Amino acid sequence: VRDVASSCSPGPGEDNKSHQHWKEKVLEILAEIQAPLSLLLVRLGNWMLLKLLNRLFLAVQLHRGKLEMVRKARGKPRVPLVFLSTHKCQLDGLLLSFLLFSQGFGVPRVAVGTRICSPLLRALLRRLGGIFLPSGMEPIRSDQDKELPGVVVASYIKEVLRSRQPLLILLEEPPDSLCLSAPAQEWLALVHGAVRDGGIPDVLLVPVGIAYDVVP
Repeated sequence: VRDVASSCSPGPGEDNKSHQHWKEKVLEILAEIQAPLSLLLVRLGNWMLLKLLNRLFLAVQLHRGKLEMVRKARGKPRVPLVFLSTHKCQLDGLLLSFLLFSQGFGVPRVAVGTRICSPLLRALLRRLGGIFLPSGMEPIRSDQDKELPGVVVASYIKEVLRSRQPLLILLEEPPDSLCLSAPAQEWLALVHGAVRDGGIPDVLLVPVGIAYDVVP
């Protein structure tokens, strides 16, 4: 991030102003991507989700054998977990986050697609662990403007993996659930880039998913 910011600086006479400008820009981009987790909101959200599940479904069944496989994956020392899931319903991210949290995996960072556009909902999901691609990565700005958001989100993903926070990537966007979505491709490329550049020695990809008798 520092290299990109310095390459865009206007000159030595405005170093302090330029440094402050790019610092503010980086923080602005980072605020688009994520927000500090709120455990109070996470617990409140889990309680509300349980109430919602009781109204939507007759039962929610957890496959014990597959859960044990996921627990074994967590036991691999110093290797961050990246959960990959199909995406049949908008509830999938919340459900998987709730299940992982309730089983002792911590609150995962959930890579959210682009179809959720309400600013209020985005702000809430960020506090619950949702992360978003920054708007500057969309191909509508100059190359210079696109470069910094890409570097910031790449650095952020490296830090998430380095700190061994679980990362959940939803591979599709309903109702188009037969192909890899564009946001999922971006997130996977960021994970691959973190490993390829040597910032992260290795990651463990763990397939997870939710099956519905009838998709709500």
